[in-house]
Amino acid sequence: MSHRTHSGTSRPHFGKGTAPGMDANLLGIYLNDHLAGATAGVDRVRHLARSCRGTAFAPAVEELAAEIAQDRRSLTELMEQLNVQTRRYKVWAGWATEKAGRLKGNGRLVRRSPLSTLIELEVLRVGVSGKRAVWQTLRRLCDSEEGLDPHLLDDLARRADGQLRTLEELHLRQVPTTFRTPDRTSSGARG
Repeated sequence: MSHRTHSGTSRPHFGKGTAPGMDANLLGIYLNDHLAGATAGVDRVRHLARSCRGTAFAPAVEELAAEIAQDRRSLTELMEQLNVQTRRYKVWAGWATEKAGRLKGNGRLVRRSPLSTLIELEVLRVGVSGKRAVWQTLRRLCDSEEGLDPHLLDDLARRADGQLRTLEELHLRQVPTTFRTPDRTSSGARG
């Protein structure tokens, strides 16, 4: 669906109640950028979950992985409701960026370093903070956009808050394990 701007060019239109002053193109770019980040976040947390199997961190990380994947689905559903087209090249870029991020040095050549878990937890905290911001942004647009459910967005923001608390707790537990000498490791997440 599209509508004409004052210059007579066609611009994408989303939802039924789009405010006249709202720039649908910018919202589409914004949501696609967050979708790229969400794609990277899902891959990152799944990788961390695989790395934490058999550790004390496994249950919490597996739950985070399930929630973060659901949040990505929620974002794509919101984009569909708003008639915002998914830009596949941005999704691919998010996926590729996450894969490239695994190539960084971690102090070990062959196996995973304890530093890897710590860095991944920090990266996920940044990602979840960004996700919380998109829910807050969309929540502020609820008054002018009928396609947005304020209760859903409030629930998604609360879930992001819970994810941030979990990531912070895991991070605090991982710090001593990361920097402890190899002969004194504990039952925390494997490197």
